[in-house]
Formats: sequence, C-alpha cells, structure tokens
Amino acid sequence: MAAALLAGCGTKPTAPPSDTITGQVITQPKSRWVPVSWASLPGFQQDRVGEAWSAWMQSCQKPGPVFAATCREAAGMTRASDQEKRDWMMQRLQPYQVQAHSGQADGLLTSYYEPVMQASRVATASHRVPLYAVPTGGAPKSPWFTRQQIDTLPAAQAALRGREIVWMADPIDAMVLHVQGSGRMQVRERDGRLRDVRLAFAGTNNQTFRSPSAWISSQGGRGGSWDNVRAWAAQNPGRTQAMLWSNPRYVFFREEAIQDANAGPRGAQGVPLTPGRSIAVDRDSIPYGTPVWLSTSGPTATLNRMVLAQDTGNAIRGAVRADYFAGWSPEAATLAHAMKQPLRLWVLWPR
Repeated sequence: MAAALLAGCGTKPTAPPSDTITGQVITQPKSRWVPVSWASLPGFQQDRVGEAWSAWMQSCQKPGPVFAATCREAAGMTRASDQEKRDWMMQRLQPYQVQAHSGQADGLLTSYYEPVMQASRVATASHRVPLYAVPTGGAPKSPWFTRQQIDTLPAAQAALRGREIVWMADPIDAMVLHVQGSGRMQVRERDGRLRDVRLAFAGTNNQTFRSPSAWISSQGGRGGSWDNVRAWAAQNPGRTQAMLWSNPRYVFFREEAIQDANAGPRGAQGVPLTPGRSIAVDRDSIPYGTPVWLSTSGPTATLNRMVLAQDTGNAIRGAVRADYFAGWSPEAATLAHAMKQPLRLWVLWPR
C-alpha cells in the first residue's frame, strides 16, 4: 500500500497557502505547544523541504491516529516541487512552538552518527573486545551488572557466554559504538571473507550513562572529543581501563543485514533514520513520527530545516531537546562530535 501511495502523482493544494493561526495551546507531559505563524519559522521559505519527504514517508509507515489522514495526503505530494510542498504544508499543518511548561523556548541540540568500523567474527590475539547480544534471559528490566562487573565478575560473564556477536581490536572504538548505539561493521568471517553488517541497538544494562570524556576532564586531562580521549589513553595506558569503567552503562546489540546502503539504522520509532532529516527527542515532549521544524545557530552549524522525530536516547530528556542524526560519513562523525549548541523547535501538527 505504501508503494502505491508513493507512486501517486503530485497533488496541488486546492486553495492558496494560508498563514492563519489556528488551534489552542497543547500540553504534553514535559512541554507545551504554542500555535504560531509560519512566518515565525526561521528559514521556512529556503529549506529544501522535499529532502525531508522520504524521511516523513518512513514515519508514515507507522502513523499514529493523528497523522493517518495527513500521511495519505503527504504521500500524494511526493513528486511535487518544494514550493508546492510548502504551500500544502501551510494549508494542512499548524506550527506550534515547543516550550517548557515555564515558557522557556530555548533548548539544546547535540548530534549522533553511525560509526563505520572493523571487527572479527572470532576472538583473535588482536581482537579481544566483545560486542554482545542481550544476555541469556533477555534484556535487563532493572539495573544489571555495571560495565566493570561485566568485564570482571564470573556471574556476569556466565550470563553473556555465547552471546558474543563480533570482536573488536580497540576498546575505545567499542565505547564509541556503545555511545552511538549502532554501527556499520566490516566483519571478517571465520572463513576469511569480509561482510558488511549493521549492529543495531538491542538494549542496555539499565545503568546511568557517565561520559568518559567528562571523567578525563575531572582527572585533569583534556576531554571534549573522541580524538582527545584517544590521545589521553595513549599517554595514560595504565589508566585507560579505569576511564572506560567510569561509564557503567553497557549497550547490547543485534545484528542486521544492510538491505539498503543509503538507509540509516532503525530508530526507536522502528523506521530507518535519514541523515540530516531525523532527530531523537524526548517522547514526553514530542511523539514519534511528528514533523518538526528545527532551528539552531552556533559554532558547529547553522540549520533551519524540517526534520522528523524518529528516535530517542538515554540523554535526550526535556522539552526543547534533540539529537540530530548526521549519517555515517567522516564528515558526519566530525559534526556529531562537535555539535552542542542552542536549539528551538516547532512541531508541525495537522490542523
């Protein structure tokens, strides 16, 4: 059915675009949405909104009741021009500025990416760091063994025996994968063949995340980026394990075939993420599948664009809070490592 919708011809609006404000303040558990004019959205006339349409169609595979009818109409606009899409949005959607209950509209934007790394299907002299599937018995429902305990306690190791998916050479690379939550892996199989797979997020030990970079800073070193973490570890090899154990949170993975090399990992909504057009949000502020207008300006990037709320994260909490999916290129990694700047959000809700 989705394929048939996507194949439909572009549907032009039946009336001129309107910037009439409709609707009342909408209250969510962690935010309130205040209706505003389209003219108040920075860069709305300049964004190539069509680039966000494929991400929206991914979300429309799992539409909530609010967006079911709107998704059917949006699918009919797939082949329309950016301006026709903008005109349609102005008719069918009402922008609401996302605010904290206190009225604060400013928040924080960070970014994440999908690392591309190498691994071995079997442990070797050089590949000794395992990446695990969820423990025997399923993903923990309450705080489980910490990272240090997983590395050292026989009971934890017994629960994970046989759950190894692949083995990595560098424990810091493994930590990067734990922090990002998924990764593309070039795996050397038992017979020597190389195969590309994805390790997707499958659960955690339900421990609180602690930043290894922040721990280094607290020890008088220089944190702030993975390059700095690697440099510190090279200078302090005897303390590297303590640095890694400073983060008690541990991530478990599942292996997935890469069906489409241009598609990202599945986010918490259950649909593939789109580089530059998908964000992680706090579900108590913005529901999955919601089109959102994102605006940020800072030292790393200036972005004014339509994105889709398709994921969440352990550290993504609050009314005006988002994590921007940058993709899997070296440039995506650079942006994700550096991004930490002010943010404003507007949800685009059916009228």
